Order: sequence, then C-alpha cells, then structure tokens
Amino acid sequence: MTARTPWQVWHEPYADEASPLSRRLRLVQQHIAAWLDQRSAERLTVVSACAGQGHDLIGVLASRSDVQRVRGTLLEYDPGNVAAARTAADQAGLTKIVIRRADAGQLSSYAGAVPADLVLMVGVFGNISDADVERTVAALPQLCAESATVIWTRARRDPDLTPALREWLRDAGFVEHAFHAPDDVQFSVGVHRLDSPPQPLDPTGTIFTFLR
Repeated sequence: MTARTPWQVWHEPYADEASPLSRRLRLVQQHIAAWLDQRSAERLTVVSACAGQGHDLIGVLASRSDVQRVRGTLLEYDPGNVAAARTAADQAGLTKIVIRRADAGQLSSYAGAVPADLVLMVGVFGNISDADVERTVAALPQLCAESATVIWTRARRDPDLTPALREWLRDAGFVEHAFHAPDDVQFSVGVHRLDSPPQPLDPTGTIFTFLR
C-alpha cells in the first residue's frame, strides 16, 4: 500500500460535517453556486490553484444540470490528490474539467487555463509566506478575465493577515463582495470581483512557494 501524503490526510476532516474545514467548504460552494446562478446565460471558465481533491468546484458542478457550459482547470501537485480529483470528476461526468498535475506557484502552470471568469484560491494563502500572499494578489489580474470573481480563504490566526490581504486586493483592482469571518472558528472566506482591466499572463514568474 502506498503511504498517504500529509496533503491527502489533510482532507480527512471533510468526513465530519461539523468540522471547520467542512463548514468552510460549504461557504465556498455556496458562493460558487451563486456565481453560476448569476451568470446563467454565459459560457464560463474556472481555474483553481492548489485544488486538492477538487471538493469545492466538483462538488458544486456534480449537482447541476448546466455543467457543459463550464470549462475548468484544477491545478494540484500532490499525485494522490490529483488521482482523487480525476476520479471524482469522471464519476460526475464532468468532461470539461481538467485536473492538471502542476505547481500552481508557477505562472507557467496557468497557460491555456486563463483568463478565467472564476479564480479559486482556496487553501492557498494560509500555506505561503506573507510576502508571497502579497505577490500572488498582485498577480491575480493576470489570471482573470474581465469582471472575474476570486474566491479565497485564509485562517485568522494571530497575527491576522486578512485586513492587509483585503487591502492588497483593493490595490490590485478588486472590489469586495463578501467576507465571512465566523466568531467560533479561525477560517475566513472572501469573495472579490475584478473592477479594473485584466492583465496578460506573464508565464515566466513564480508567485508563491508552499511552506510545508
């Protein structure tokens, strides 16, 4: 039997519907579903960085009848999580969702997947340095189509970076549409829309490196 990696074990709390990870997932899924409903007449592109097993996007699309209008790319480096996401997408019949084994910290990994109408940065900002968070936020317009939505998460452990993160998003040309910070848990979920022109992708740069 192949040993499970820490990134595969990290997904285990999803089995507990009351866990903070499951609660965060439901919030993210609610915003994905609402975004799809708001743009119901359009063909859409989604990219998910460090997508893990794809529970957020795949979990929403699996229950919808309009999935054929959505093209998505999930970037994930852990091979076990890649395999799990591919299995979930196949079982849900999501033929237009591609799970790509790639380092989402490299802008070259996004070639062909962007510009995207929805960018998922779920589980990213809490696992990289503060400087890399700022660098990644500044690069987000390169991943975005016009008026794209970004959904992101970040734990509010001390010192809480989310106030600075929200300012960086504003400085990068985004408008905040939602910010959830429940009192009884540390996670936060933000939803921002690009309100400035998108930027062309420069595929030569590194925007972040995972700390663990």
